[in-house]
Order: sequence, then C-alpha cells, then structure tokens
Amino acid sequence: MIGIIDYGRGNLRSVEKALLRLEFPAKIIADRAELKDVDGIILPGVGAFADAMVALNEQGWVEPLRQYAAAGRPFLGICLGMQVLFEVGEEHGEHQGLGLLPGRVVRFPEGRKIPHMGWNNVHQENSSFLWEGIPDESFFYFVHSYYAVPKRPEDIAGSCEYGVRFPALVGRDNVWGAQFHPEKSSPWGLKLLENFGRWVSKNDRVSGH
Repeated sequence: MIGIIDYGRGNLRSVEKALLRLEFPAKIIADRAELKDVDGIILPGVGAFADAMVALNEQGWVEPLRQYAAAGRPFLGICLGMQVLFEVGEEHGEHQGLGLLPGRVVRFPEGRKIPHMGWNNVHQENSSFLWEGIPDESFFYFVHSYYAVPKRPEDIAGSCEYGVRFPALVGRDNVWGAQFHPEKSSPWGLKLLENFGRWVSKNDRVSGH
C-alpha cells in the first residue's frame, strides 16, 4: 500500500488516480498513525516552501516523516514535496525543510518567465531505478518558480535546462524526489510512478509488512 500524504498542500487525487490506474494499492492519509500501515509514501506539494513547512509542522508530520525516511522505507516527493526534502528553502526568507537531502532551494534567476511551466525534456544524469524503461531526454510536465541546489552532485539523477541547469530528479537510498509532476506527464510520468510502485512492492516483500 502506498500512502499519499494529505497536509493541505498537495495534488492528491490525481496522484491517487494515477497509482490506481497502474493497479497499485494507494490511499490518501491525513493521520500520522496511518504511516505504520503503508509500505511507501508520496509527499505531493503545490505552492510555497514556507507554507508547506508551516502546514507539516502544525499538523505534526515533520518528525514522523523524518522517522519514516530514517527507517529506510520508500519515500517520493513530488514538485514542492521534492523541494521540502532539502535542508533550507529561500522562498519568502529562509525556512527549514525536512533535511532528508543536503542542499537548498533557490529562486530562478531573472531573464526567463517565472514560473517555469509546461513540458521540458530531462537529461538522465545518474542511474536510478526510477528511470527504468524511460528514454533519456523524455519530456515531463513542470510548474515551479524555485529549484533545488543539492550539496552532493551525485544526488542528481536527472536535470533540466531553463535559463540554468537544475535538478529534475534527485535522491539516494530510499528518499527520492521529482521536480516535475509524474501524475501529469504520461506516458513517461506514469512509467516513473510504476517504477516507484514496483519498488514499494519489492520493499514490502523484503520487510514482511
């Protein structure tokens, strides 16, 4: 079972529909206690970094999410949900993120229309199980005004060009994040979600949950 975290800042239904279309059991969870019942989680997100972290803190999600990741369980952030995986976001001042990946989230430089919105091709930088069956330079759908700057270049699995080269897929071990919206990026976005779902299923069998 894949849990989709409901903290009031996510595109929940479209993510849930995409997973169910792929025939992976999924449910939206708004109660931290339900984390024990799911084998992997997706943290979606739309809006501002600061607002997302306020919501996660006020609803008591921050420490449970950190503990879930620390336990080695599958974790995927999408769009803003990817950005809050990092240590610091610079939107409307500096704000602490979940700190699951080292790095900062910064605003696009002037010179291009912001937000970066629409389809863009992604260059596969480093190998990831999430890229399995997806051709290099495939197109995905983006909507964002800020981008991540990881401290570890090896955490960048895919990158995109929009005035600057920015990470489009990041992660290591069990914590991953996509700056694009895979649930809106068919067919390759659905393939990425399928790869995540298969990974969750494999992890489920290994852990015995």
